[in-house]
Amino acid sequence: MKVTCGKFVLDLSRPVVMGVLNTTPDSFSDGGSYYAAGNLDLSLVLKRAEQMLNEGAAILDVGGESTRPGASPVSGQKELDRVVPVVEAICANFDVIVSVDTSTPLVMHAAAAAGAGLINDVRALERPGALEAAAKTGLPVCLMHMQGQPRSMQNAPSYTNVVEEVATYLKSRIRVCEDYGIMRERLILDPGFGFGKSDEHNLALLRGLSQLAPTNMPILAGLSRKSMIGRLLQREVDERLPGSLALAMMAAQRGASILRVHDVAETVDVLRLQQMIDRE
Repeated sequence: MKVTCGKFVLDLSRPVVMGVLNTTPDSFSDGGSYYAAGNLDLSLVLKRAEQMLNEGAAILDVGGESTRPGASPVSGQKELDRVVPVVEAICANFDVIVSVDTSTPLVMHAAAAAGAGLINDVRALERPGALEAAAKTGLPVCLMHMQGQPRSMQNAPSYTNVVEEVATYLKSRIRVCEDYGIMRERLILDPGFGFGKSDEHNLALLRGLSQLAPTNMPILAGLSRKSMIGRLLQREVDERLPGSLALAMMAAQRGASILRVHDVAETVDVLRLQQMIDRE
């Protein structure tokens, strides 16, 4: 399975790692990590980007709007100011697929022009103008399921059958994208762990991960440092590495092609060992 991401071809014949690089001051895990004296410091961003690439990341995912539970939306211009200089700097210094974590049409256009190779949209192109913008970029898109919006999504998530409902939603978004000329060969699917789901919903989705995507469509799983690990294991954010690695391996075993993580080196090691075992 291969996906064309701008000038790059992403080979998904085995799972790959997407490194998280948030340029927000308030993301739940790495918010504010790349700021100095209140301003975004590109030298810090590039240092972290280089580190993740050396550790084995195949994709760097740049985000300028926090979508943690309770987060408020930011203006399109503020998101643009946080994202586009970072995309430009990474693309100028490294040969790597840059994913832009955005739902904003303005940012999709500008990031694509700056060299981004993938759009990663937690709202599955539901914002006004997002479908048209994504189609015009010609880039592949990751469509994620989210019940509600970040500010309120964790208040009282409810499903009759979470696996069936998430699968149905993703299939409906595939059809909508195809109607706009975004063919399924350009689509990646994300069940949205932690986005409008209880811990039991998340566990059920992980158990049923292979049921969520039509044949030969890649799945992205983002479980790294999630609050569910904190609740299930009573661990603070900086104590969630073992849980994150366990969930990453389980996701890969159940069919995930892309693991979106904060801890790149450790996840790459887990996947390498899994692949050695699977070859036997």
